[in-house]
Amino acid sequence: MDEVYSVDGHRVRWTSRGAGPPVVFCHGTPWSSRLWAPVAAALAPSHRVLLWDMPGYGTSSKSDDVSLGVQGRMLAALLDHWGLDDPPHVVAHDYGGAVALRAHLLHGAAYASLTLVDVVALAPWGSEFFRLVRDNAAVFAALPAPLHEALVRAYVRGAAFRPLRADDEDMLVGPWLGAEGRAAFYRQIAQADQRFTDEIEPRYGELDLPVRIVWGTEDTWIPVDRAHRLAAAIPGAELHLVPAAGHLIQLDAPEALTALVLGAVSGRPAPPASPAPARPAS
Repeated sequence: MDEVYSVDGHRVRWTSRGAGPPVVFCHGTPWSSRLWAPVAAALAPSHRVLLWDMPGYGTSSKSDDVSLGVQGRMLAALLDHWGLDDPPHVVAHDYGGAVALRAHLLHGAAYASLTLVDVVALAPWGSEFFRLVRDNAAVFAALPAPLHEALVRAYVRGAAFRPLRADDEDMLVGPWLGAEGRAAFYRQIAQADQRFTDEIEPRYGELDLPVRIVWGTEDTWIPVDRAHRLAAAIPGAELHLVPAAGHLIQLDAPEALTALVLGAVSGRPAPPASPAPARPAS
């Protein structure tokens, strides 16, 4: 992440690769832009890809206010800062879906298309664990470092359908270790508030651009019924279900996801779905 954009006390790290129609990737929580890096690399030969870490995540500053309200405004501000010649294709995962939707519906950010991948967009959201931490963030933030790391690792593993490779797990967990990372991890959960999606959910019918919805059928964090509800709420939205993929679809089904994203930003039809393999042994 070789570029820095600073505004309103936030320092956002971002990077750009390739040339062609712009594609902006938005990550979710508790992830960073590194989760999108392989997909972005596959698009870079034909597109200009832009990756950024939200305030409070990855390599960006561990800001005090990391709410969805801040993140939506930040995306709109970044798009202005980048000064793109054409509206970008936006690809968003998890919280990034709410961020992209808020930037578009509330702050006037223009997109060429929107691809929503296992996104936070509809009520209700937040697992029992997520709500427990949110309501007791100060208690969890006081955990000793080894217990905190064990908790974060278990939490991250629960988002994948297939066992995570050790280096992938370390990549996802790393930003949340150390005193600053530990505080930031519980801060972003404490500031999670469904009101930020309640505010825009009634407006999904206003979306007037190509929207592709991609969802892992084995997502236990945001179950697949949300995909069907979201597709019904957005006029003309395409729905594509990816078998044998959980919430971390980037790691569970990278080839299928890359094909769907490339098709969305290139205006090509989606590839046919593959049969679902058997669930891996635990």
